[in-house]
Amino acid sequence: MGNLTNEDIGKLKVSVEGLEKRLPWWMLNRRKDLISGDDLHIMGTDMELKFREDINLLRKIRSYRGIRHERGLRVRGQRTKSTGRRGMVVGVVRKKILAKTGGKRDGPS
Repeated sequence: MGNLTNEDIGKLKVSVEGLEKRLPWWMLNRRKDLISGDDLHIMGTDMELKFREDINLLRKIRSYRGIRHERGLRVRGQRTKSTGRRGMVVGVVRKKILAKTGGKRDGPS
């Protein structure tokens, strides 16, 4: 990149910006944009911003997926009975141990 001339850098910019015109519709990463309705190919930080906007829209309209995003639960229909238990306490605390400690657990929680 350091050895490229300004003309070459300009050609690269033009080719990357016009990418969505040359690619087939099924290869684009943002088809049927909610606001414009166009097929777009988004790169870099724009993709992260659009992703956040989409999730915030789902939360705002109170859709099922938006509510699941808010609560930090699985969104795409995965099972949650036995998997995805990060952050919660998993395991069994025996009654005798609880009785000895007065309802408090020993060790890290």
